[in-house]
Amino acid sequence: MKKIIFILAIMIANYAIEAQIKTPQLSPRSILTQVVGLTEVEVNYSRPSARGRAVIGDLVPYGKLWRTGANENTTISFSDDVVIDGKTLAKGKYAIYTIPKADNWEIVFYSKTDNWGNPAVWDEANVALRTNVKPEILDRKLESFTIGISNLDINYAFLELSWENTIVAIKFEVPTQKTTMTSIQKTLAGPTAGDYFSSAQYFFQSNEDIVKARTYVDKAIEMNADKPYYYFRLKSLIQAKQGDKKGAIETAKISLDAAEIAKNQDYVKMNKDSIAEWSKK
Repeated sequence: MKKIIFILAIMIANYAIEAQIKTPQLSPRSILTQVVGLTEVEVNYSRPSARGRAVIGDLVPYGKLWRTGANENTTISFSDDVVIDGKTLAKGKYAIYTIPKADNWEIVFYSKTDNWGNPAVWDEANVALRTNVKPEILDRKLESFTIGISNLDINYAFLELSWENTIVAIKFEVPTQKTTMTSIQKTLAGPTAGDYFSSAQYFFQSNEDIVKARTYVDKAIEMNADKPYYYFRLKSLIQAKQGDKKGAIETAKISLDAAEIAKNQDYVKMNKDSIAEWSKK
């Protein structure tokens, strides 16, 4: 009896595996990534096809909110703030909705991106930016809805929505000059306190060069006006490793006082434990 049950279980399992039929999606998902200047842009959307139907003005009616694709939200994300039609759109991820008209398309960037299609309840508070763009006529017919990023410049590009014989191009500007100048100024200004602290951590933890670790942690403390307790904690550990127990205790006390003010009990305990250990004869 057990043998029969075992054989039946195998047969059912094999049938279940074979029954998982794969079929193509009518509106396949597509992901587009593009760097514009120094800004990373990603579009995630589904691509419906016309399949013999009239599209713009019919399947996609004029004057009504359209999900701008199919299935889940069509989304776009920017790694930096961008400017569209003179208005700033903060970096982040947005759903794209449109209201098509014969002579004008309204484009809406919506901050809530987990809807299936249009929101059940439209919330104007979620509208991050609106703009209007005139549609253009394509010289060819596109069977599938297509989103592209074209006419790339280091300072801008165009987000293009195309289907059937219509294309809508939304210009967005990226902060390439600002980002580049910030990078240049940071690099030319030399290492930051954080850079020195990270280097000190590496040399201490790897046992590569304890003298360099001490030099870098001192430089980090000197440059950082806030004098973080964890900077002094690292310095005390370096001093202890160098054999300077007296100096390590004094530094640990500074870290302890700062950690108590910051109410970081982990560092309070670590410093107390270390002071007790280093105080032993």
